[in-house]
Amino acid sequence: MLAVEPEPGTAAPTADRFVCDVAYVNDGDTLRCEDGTRIRLHAVAARESDETCSPGHPCPAASAASATAELRRLAANRTITCERIGQSYNRVTAIYWTPADVEINCAMIRSGTTVVWDRFNRERAICQS
Repeated sequence: MLAVEPEPGTAAPTADRFVCDVAYVNDGDTLRCEDGTRIRLHAVAARESDETCSPGHPCPAASAASATAELRRLAANRTITCERIGQSYNRVTAIYWTPADVEINCAMIRSGTTVVWDRFNRERAICQS
């Protein structure tokens, strides 16, 4: 099979790719699309909205509020491209890209507001571009 490089600002079409018109950002690692789909950032851990971390989950030093603000900055009111990785608590887990082809999962890690969740990153690595 011949691999085709996508044009800048577009994602390669595959069965696992879909477009999300972001309706709102729930917290530092979850958002909702206009069609009601809830999407969680794959391989990314953020604090819960109440500033706690669940037992057994990685816990970033940054606040939940700062992670939520960063995800809003990157994704709110945008149409993003998503690659479906799996499912978690009635949410699709995915890697997201902005219209400018910025990988949002990686941008969240680089911002310092979230951390990589190694367990899931080993299954499908983020920050590959």
